[in-house]
Amino acid sequence: MPYIQLEEHLPGITGLLEYRKDSAQPIRDLTQYLLRGPNTLTEGERELIATVVSSGNECRFCTTAHTAAANLLLGDATTCELVKQDIDSAPVSPKMKALLHIAALVRESGKSVTAEAIANAKQHGATDLEIHDTVLIAALFCLYNRYVDGMATNMPDSIGYFDVLANRLVNHGYTRLPQGYDHLKK
Repeated sequence: MPYIQLEEHLPGITGLLEYRKDSAQPIRDLTQYLLRGPNTLTEGERELIATVVSSGNECRFCTTAHTAAANLLLGDATTCELVKQDIDSAPVSPKMKALLHIAALVRESGKSVTAEAIANAKQHGATDLEIHDTVLIAALFCLYNRYVDGMATNMPDSIGYFDVLANRLVNHGYTRLPQGYDHLKK
């Protein structure tokens, strides 16, 4: 049960973003730009970063949502599961493994990121921009995870909710739906 009154038909982050649309807008804009804007990392790779951070933070809502989005973007349902279990044995490029390790370090603390982790990413072909964006995406998802769990938001009644959410994230992005979310009421 959420600690504050949120619309029951909007579990997780959506209910919080609807509660404070004014503060939500800049967060939505940043998320849209980082996860769907122009980048040398694919949208699927950026969703993997969100997944690794959310999983490490044990945020069930965000982990499930971003796993579903990454699965849709990557076209398979195994990569995310393997990345969450062990980055080093997951079927992603060495560059992506290095970036995911950086994201996992950011999740622990910004000060956990070491010069060695950065050098490893660069050695595997990561650009300064990719390293920057990995750190920023990881930090942003720490914010989301703590926001969702810190307000004790609801999980949806059906796991199928996440398929619909993933489709919306992939096809519409992170911006607010123009018509709002009343159509999701039961």
